Amino acid sequence: MIMTKKEAHQRIERLRKTIDHHRYLYHVLDRQEMSDAAHDSLKHELYTLEQQFPDLIISSSPTQRVGGAPLKQFSKVVHRSPMLSMEDIFSSDELSEWEARLRKRFVSGALDYYAEIKMDGLAVSLLYENGALRVGATRGDGKVGEDVTHNLKTIEAIPLVLREPSEKEVTAFIRRWSGSVNADSLRARLCAPLGTIEVRGEVFMAKKVFERLNREQERKGAPLFANPRNASAGSIRQLDSNVTASRQLDFFGYALMDEETFGITTHQQAHELLMLLGIKTNRKDAYCSNRDAVIAYHASIQKARERLGYWTDGIVVMVNDNETFARLGVVGKTPRGAIAFKFPGQQATTVVREVNFQVGRTGALTPVATFDPVVVAGTTVTHATLHNIDEIERLNVNIGDTVIIEKAGDIIPKVISVVKEMRSGKEKSIPIPHTCPICASPVIRREGEVALYCSNANCFAKEREQVIHFVSRKAFDIDGLGEKIVEQLIQEGLIHDAADLFTLTKGDLEPLERFAEKSASNLIAAIDARRTIDLPRFLYALGIRHVGEETAHDLAKYFGTLEHILHATHDDFEAVPNIGGAVATSLYEYFRDPKNRRYIEKLIQNGVVIKSYVRQRQSLVFSEKTFVLTGTLTSLTREQAQEKIRERGGDVSSSVSKETDYVVVGQDPGSKYEKAKKLGISIRSEEDFLKML
Repeated sequence: MIMTKKEAHQRIERLRKTIDHHRYLYHVLDRQEMSDAAHDSLKHELYTLEQQFPDLIISSSPTQRVGGAPLKQFSKVVHRSPMLSMEDIFSSDELSEWEARLRKRFVSGALDYYAEIKMDGLAVSLLYENGALRVGATRGDGKVGEDVTHNLKTIEAIPLVLREPSEKEVTAFIRRWSGSVNADSLRARLCAPLGTIEVRGEVFMAKKVFERLNREQERKGAPLFANPRNASAGSIRQLDSNVTASRQLDFFGYALMDEETFGITTHQQAHELLMLLGIKTNRKDAYCSNRDAVIAYHASIQKARERLGYWTDGIVVMVNDNETFARLGVVGKTPRGAIAFKFPGQQATTVVREVNFQVGRTGALTPVATFDPVVVAGTTVTHATLHNIDEIERLNVNIGDTVIIEKAGDIIPKVISVVKEMRSGKEKSIPIPHTCPICASPVIRREGEVALYCSNANCFAKEREQVIHFVSRKAFDIDGLGEKIVEQLIQEGLIHDAADLFTLTKGDLEPLERFAEKSASNLIAAIDARRTIDLPRFLYALGIRHVGEETAHDLAKYFGTLEHILHATHDDFEAVPNIGGAVATSLYEYFRDPKNRRYIEKLIQNGVVIKSYVRQRQSLVFSEKTFVLTGTLTSLTREQAQEKIRERGGDVSSSVSKETDYVVVGQDPGSKYEKAKKLGISIRSEEDFLKML
């Protein structure tokens, strides 16, 4: 959406006020009411708007300062040079734009980089005098931090005395970087006594330590830490250093201040020199020769993210050459030569622009919000369901509201809350329909249900959605039958229901727009290839209300054949494991309805073959075990994994509960993974799962 300067000014003011409020809660009071991803999204929007309207930038803007004020319990430390923050980016396109800005304004030659894993912890400064740690301070507001020396000394990874490199090591370092270091300056700087040396780095908490700490908090009935950064900050700010010592914090150094006095010329050399001085650095940090190498490194760390022993939300990209980095300078509180290339957030903020109601295969009207495009979990999202009228009321969401949307793992985007501080007073309530948006028939609300339904049994939207569901991946999985093709076939009168698909010929399709001889042949071949189907897929494809993929498998496993299902009583359906009264009633009514029975008979007459359910009895190692899958599996599809579990007698659930036995975790798992950890459920990697199979 293009804003006028007046609109941008109003939006910027609300963004600043909201960000400052949540920054105070987080940095000063160690409390969090908004996820890091959502907070980053607000900051990113503010930064983008300020770049579009630079004359609206003010010195007190959240983009121009780093953190909160020091706590009163600690003495203040004025940093020798500011501890700066960095601009956040979220895509390779934004990385390219950043590099283009550097080249256009400041750099003419080749650019290389040094990339560091961005730790989820607390930035600190360590000041050493003649090799001994004298002052350790937090970043604070970037200029003034808090003296936490007594707590930092409890961290084993932080040396109390710097290591003095041997003559042999110094010589080897000079030889390795021959021609790009000043040997005399380096030897003079490393001679004992070492003089004043400032190291900057990140204090963090390992995953296993964080999990142990929260288990202890839970046992004591104390509040759980929201994330490792909160845990690290809370640990460093303890007045009793014994408490800090018990937290088993860790540390990675990432910067050696006054690098030029050591005679070195690159940030990569600084990392190696830190190691010579006995400072622990992250060995996964890497030199990147160009932008493409940075993108590849970013992708590799994102892929390995869950296997790392610590939390990270991205990488830091530094211009490697020190002279170039210095020449680029600082804009506001941000160095031009460094940027934080973050991983796609599971949450983001955006603005609701309109809400439309869509009609599903059962006739239910679902409100769908359209909002400004925003990247969530690696994909650009413009729509999210609001589920039903009750959910709209619970969220108290209006058109024009700034909302937090979430996309965890393979879950579709959803609106989880409204940022009410961002309201301008111009928001409008969502109008609730009284008639179907497709056929204009009255809508009804069934007793005991929250959804609105179209009252017209022959509504075109119902027909279309039923066929779309029938051909979907988890049902008949007919390739080439997208929504537009289905709608076209219905409008042309070629099909009235999904059973008619199996009577189509190439000659029916060739006259249609978007079809030629080859495409018509391909679609007919795709339909023919799916005439034989397993019973669970067939039951799911029927689109029975309350019957999803798992319920379809439960039915197939219990009854074995379609014939047994067609003759089942209400009591028979209620006897099926995991099926309650409402689902049993829906099933009984569906299969007793003459219209539905004629539809099933028509499918069979048109050549559909439904295979009986056969349980593989030779290896029921997962009998009475319930699995939940989360994240992306690399060696097999989710459907294949589910089928292998069922073949071995196990059940697959879509949600984590105390009844879950195993949670199988792939790449980029969602909230199910976190819930499993909280409940103490057995978590298995993909490799572990394959061994179990």
